[in-house]
Amino acid sequence: MLYVTLYTRADCPLCEKAKAAIRASGVSVLMDEVDIDADEELRQRYTNDVPVILINGKEAFRHRVDPQAFARYAVEGRTNMSSLAGEKCIPCRGGVPPLAGAELRALESELDGGWRVVNDHHLEKQFDFPDFASALAFTNRIGAVAEEEGHHPDIHLAWGKVGVTIWTHHIDGLTRSDFVLAAKVDRL
Repeated sequence: MLYVTLYTRADCPLCEKAKAAIRASGVSVLMDEVDIDADEELRQRYTNDVPVILINGKEAFRHRVDPQAFARYAVEGRTNMSSLAGEKCIPCRGGVPPLAGAELRALESELDGGWRVVNDHHLEKQFDFPDFASALAFTNRIGAVAEEEGHHPDIHLAWGKVGVTIWTHHIDGLTRSDFVLAAKVDRL
């Protein structure tokens, strides 16, 4: 049995579709539905993102889920649809708190090795290369992804290494999009 936490709000058509998709998946679940408007911190964190679906304490889907993807997740643990690298960076409009605590640690655990959360403020990773040309080519690929996502890391290029630092400047801390960008950089 899967333990599902579904963050929703009243009169949310996407939330109703998510509940229907979970029921239609045929997967046995114990579901706890949480109205984000009943908790100020949850409302600030998820106001534009419901529904958010956690499976066994780990975020699996955001905004949409279909029955097949939910069932696949139940079998495989996660799908490409739910992996961070498969998501799109969402521009931060401010007014939301930076990630902290368990939510921050859960996202950190989804990244490939080498990324460090520093002072709960930013992500860092160093990539090593055999020469300057390879490091420069990698830097350019990061730049292309950053432009495509509209989310730009700090990049330090040196002979044989590239340092990447990511955080959301608008809130001076970490958001989910920072982890999405980090996962996309790892795919390069």
